[in-house]
Amino acid sequence: MSNLARTDSSTGLHPRPGVAFLGMPTFPDAAKVALGDDQLRKNLGRATSTIRTKRLGVVDELPDWQDLRTSAAAIKDHTLANLDQYLIQFEQAATAAGATVHWAVDAEEACRIGVEIANGHNAQDVIKVKSMATQEIGLNEALEAAGIHAWETDLAELIVQLGGDTPSHFLVPAIHRNRHEIADIFTDRMGEVGRPAPDDLTADPRRLAEAARVHLRDKFLHTKVAFSGANFAIADTGTLVVVESEGNGRMCLTCPDVLVSVVGIEKLLPTLDDLEVFLQVLPRSSTAERMNPYTTMWTGVTPGDGPKETHIILIDNGRTRALADEVGRQALRCIRCSACLNVCPVYERVGGHAYGSVYPGPIGAILNPLLHGTSDEHDAALPFASSLCGACYEVCPVAIDIPTVLIDQRAAAVREHPEPAEAATMKLAGWALNDAKRLSRLQKLAGRFRGLARRIRWLPGKLGGWTRSRRIPEVPEKSFRQWWAERGDGDDHGRA
Repeated sequence: MSNLARTDSSTGLHPRPGVAFLGMPTFPDAAKVALGDDQLRKNLGRATSTIRTKRLGVVDELPDWQDLRTSAAAIKDHTLANLDQYLIQFEQAATAAGATVHWAVDAEEACRIGVEIANGHNAQDVIKVKSMATQEIGLNEALEAAGIHAWETDLAELIVQLGGDTPSHFLVPAIHRNRHEIADIFTDRMGEVGRPAPDDLTADPRRLAEAARVHLRDKFLHTKVAFSGANFAIADTGTLVVVESEGNGRMCLTCPDVLVSVVGIEKLLPTLDDLEVFLQVLPRSSTAERMNPYTTMWTGVTPGDGPKETHIILIDNGRTRALADEVGRQALRCIRCSACLNVCPVYERVGGHAYGSVYPGPIGAILNPLLHGTSDEHDAALPFASSLCGACYEVCPVAIDIPTVLIDQRAAAVREHPEPAEAATMKLAGWALNDAKRLSRLQKLAGRFRGLARRIRWLPGKLGGWTRSRRIPEVPEKSFRQWWAERGDGDDHGRA
């Protein structure tokens, strides 16, 4: 990431692109660290609360909001069910329009292609549109290893890059920073990598935006190669679509001579008509706007207008793995709006870094294990980073049933990492519950020792996870069946 060390601000740990941050503790341990950061919780609480309130207002304006959600989900499901056909159609249309389409099975291949294109044009610097896909594959690190500096041009991504930090949110990567911290970052670091911040810079948002604008202007005008992602890819025309709020992305997409777009294969839509639905649900769910300020669409190469050479790298990187999961494949509907992050009580308190991944929050808790499997302990822990309150499903503009997928991925994680003590406990519970008479005898026995249970305030080992935050539940003197039989109000069928 240019010549700045990219580290987690709270732990100083370096990331491992696409999977988890190298050396990063699993979510439970990382969350404990984050919960101890009062400033982080204040920043997150203020930002997510503001976005939630605004989003609710603009969504309530649409009487057909639920119909739009249903339509968006149906379009995505249809596309995913016929993805092989639409990918071929997209490649043919994009190639006919003058683009060069590349296929990458994983992050390593995608980065190799990107580096080769940049080297082919003797690029020492490239500029970038904000892109989750390029973060996922670790493109900046791959370019840096090849001696090429990659400069982020999205304002929030610029803050993260200059701060030697990592993004913690889809939409607002620097959501964990306040404006005073940002002013310090600009003052300390801008001069090291380009035009310095003005000497009289303050924390006023207008002054900060102006400092970033002046700093980036030189890079827009003098850099010949740019990298982007895409919010959507239209199969029948070969068109790519980027939506944004600042206009910096459009500068990247139009000024350089060479444009390289890294696009996940799940970003396809069949036709431009389908885009109409998503341009309604995405801005309301992400920035709480009725429409996004900038929508840039480009198809191949147009002589005299925009880049002279365009490349599209279509990446799999685990997406076909997720597609094969009958329960989890719905996660590929995700349009990266971040609505689920903004309503999640877990994310609001620990932030994005605790997830140890490019994709944080509820969608990250299912997307990461779906893409990579649950063999890695970081990914295996993520499905448990949820209260299962269901708020994420309620706000998702493409109706991803995140709680159901979380439960399914928890089961996968348990199968991959069985706990002997837990397995023995479940086996014992099955032995008791599978026989009514046996269960009845055990309930009577528990009633006799109920006084002992009241005295337990601490349990060792894994059982201590309960007693650290809860009391042992009160054991009733009689089971329900005993109580019911003694009332004599009904037939207990001889099972009491």
